[in-house]
Amino acid sequence: MRNRIRAGVLAAALATLGGAALAPTSAQAADTPTARELLMKCDNGTDVCVFHPDGPPEVFMGPSHQVGDAVYNCTPDNQRSAVGWSDTTGETNSIGVSLSAEYGFAEVFKVTVETSYEHTWSSSHTESETTYIDVRPGHVGWVTREAQMQRVNGTYELHFPDRYYGHYYWYVDFQATGPMPDAPSTKTQHTRPMTDQERAQHCG
Repeated sequence: MRNRIRAGVLAAALATLGGAALAPTSAQAADTPTARELLMKCDNGTDVCVFHPDGPPEVFMGPSHQVGDAVYNCTPDNQRSAVGWSDTTGETNSIGVSLSAEYGFAEVFKVTVETSYEHTWSSSHTESETTYIDVRPGHVGWVTREAQMQRVNGTYELHFPDRYYGHYYWYVDFQATGPMPDAPSTKTQHTRPMTDQERAQHCG
């Protein structure tokens, strides 16, 4: 059914480009809704609004980044230092509207991901911890963290009771990346010799 709908739309010279289904090239930009405008109509003017995932969420580790403050050992002895930190990982998506907001398209997305793949979607996850670092004399130590993330790609299918920007059916490509809720992250301790500038600044 979906292929026939898409074929009918394409026969009417509707193409998909840049995330949203676009009107014929002869149309003015003002005659074409943005992906965000279309998704804001999901369950708010549509007869049908469904999200079709391209497949199960892709699970991966996010970028490594420092958490907490660096510690400097200006003593002649090895030092064990406690680094307390709290780190929040948020989401990103292709239209820039948080999926934590109470919009119809956000609810459709989260329910689809959970029912299809048993993956709960989280827009934000905070982890707090105290990490102990052994730092040698004249060295600086710090902690980095990599959060476990999930990425979902798919397409929204929207049916309108009346023509919307000239068409009853629209398709919007969508991608979202967010933290895996309650998933373990990777914490790594680092040390290196202080630079002359760091030594003068912290040990002077």
